[in-house]
Amino acid sequence: MNIQEYRDIEKARLAANKKRLEEDGVIFVDIYSAYIDDEVVIEEGVVIANNVTLKGNTVIRSGARIGQSSVIKNSEIGSGTSVEASYIYDSKVGSNTTVGPFAYIRPGSVVGDECKIGDFVELKNATFGNGSKSSHLAYIGDADVGENCNIGCGVVFVNYDGAKKYRSTLGNDVFIGCNSNLVSPVEVGNGAYVAAATTVTENVPEDALCIGRSRQTVKEHWVKARKILKKDQ
Repeated sequence: MNIQEYRDIEKARLAANKKRLEEDGVIFVDIYSAYIDDEVVIEEGVVIANNVTLKGNTVIRSGARIGQSSVIKNSEIGSGTSVEASYIYDSKVGSNTTVGPFAYIRPGSVVGDECKIGDFVELKNATFGNGSKSSHLAYIGDADVGENCNIGCGVVFVNYDGAKKYRSTLGNDVFIGCNSNLVSPVEVGNGAYVAAATTVTENVPEDALCIGRSRQTVKEHWVKARKILKKDQ
């Protein structure tokens, strides 16, 4: 078999698979721009946008929407969930959750129902409880996040010390302020708040406020004095 014959056979196989899915009630924006493996299961009412790739043992539940240029492999996407321009591998996402744009859910992750995994958020081997949100620019690696938590912009779970990886745990209703670092392994109790720009190195009790940053210092007229000194030199 030459290359052209292989391409023709593959094209016919993909076309037949897409036609079968369309007859089952799957809605395609552009049926010929999507790549879908034969073993992928897509339920009725799912919308598949253009340039989507679905591979392996993937299941897309009813009413979900898979947005343009998303890649999903060996994963389950729950009913009513929206995935926009994101990558999801070997993971499970619950119902009525939003993912992306430009999110990256790596193997071993489980995201609950009614969650938000926003733009440039990365999950790796993490659980993310129902109702929890991370809207943008965060790394959540080797962590168990409880329900109804908020992970601020720029938060990093510092899970690797150069030799081993460690795991951190957040309880329910936890608030992690922007640009905070959680140096694993640490536990943050139910209802606790971590102030913005805090580096957490010890466990935080429930309902506590954790502040781990230096106090702001303002030196008035410092810039002007520096310019005068530099001019004299």
